[in-house]
Amino acid sequence: MVGLGKMGGNMALRLHQAGHRIVGFDPGEESRRRAEETGIETVTSLEALIAALKAPRSVWLMVPAGEPTESTIGKVLPLLARGDILVDGGNSQYKDSVRRGETAATYGVEFVDAGTSGGIWGLTEGYCLMVGGSQEAFSRLEPLLRALAPEGGLLHAGPCGAGHYVKMVHNGVEYGMLEAYGEGFEILARGPFDLHLGEIAENWRHGSVVRSWLLDLLAQALEKDPQLQHLRGYVEDSGEGRWTAQEAIERGIAAPVITLSLQQRFLSRQEDTLSNRVIAALRNEFGGHAVKK
Repeated sequence: MVGLGKMGGNMALRLHQAGHRIVGFDPGEESRRRAEETGIETVTSLEALIAALKAPRSVWLMVPAGEPTESTIGKVLPLLARGDILVDGGNSQYKDSVRRGETAATYGVEFVDAGTSGGIWGLTEGYCLMVGGSQEAFSRLEPLLRALAPEGGLLHAGPCGAGHYVKMVHNGVEYGMLEAYGEGFEILARGPFDLHLGEIAENWRHGSVVRSWLLDLLAQALEKDPQLQHLRGYVEDSGEGRWTAQEAIERGIAAPVITLSLQQRFLSRQEDTLSNRVIAALRNEFGGHAVKK
């Protein structure tokens, strides 16, 4: 496992607890120390990581999308041997995953893109995995993937790029859901009645057609801070919502909810509202994403 942060560290631990031998690398000494305290073997370089694994190897990258992933793949690929598998479990653009699959093939390496959802709760609840790559690579990884995923939470979506494509749209849908909850609770808070938002969230969790895990997390956040006053309604976007909106535009597909929810995130950086604090709180609850106090 390359990358032992919030996601990679927990995924390595879940695999370790399932009986798999995991060797971890992270450039941060503190991340390596935390992993070692849970019994995971760590090394201090990519070269040492590859040397510690018997061929054929499976190397899983759990690093930020964009340049960090690009540069890490550039360093790892020349170290791998024919028949090894390289997995990108981050939120990469699916077109990049298609390209990286083609590049890996020139080394004789199988490339797998694993869209991963579950956030900081994945260690205990499992990770929903949307996997792209060859059937052979998927089959070889399947024991690991099934250890990570809950029952029904593993999908072989198709060839290289398909996993990250499904995850991209998944996150676009997430944008719309978060926006709807945010707007709804903004209306409740500013309406003609003195309503208890936490009690409403708790009520909706039981039997309502809008119940969901996100609503569970919102009820939890409101219990800790009834007006979410401890944070600003500043909502980042990590890329997938933009890519989903762009994909819809390129293919002439109407996606007003996802597109407008993306625009609302831009607007959140200019003004502070309860609606945006709800979204910021939910992103922090499910993914441990940073918030502004």
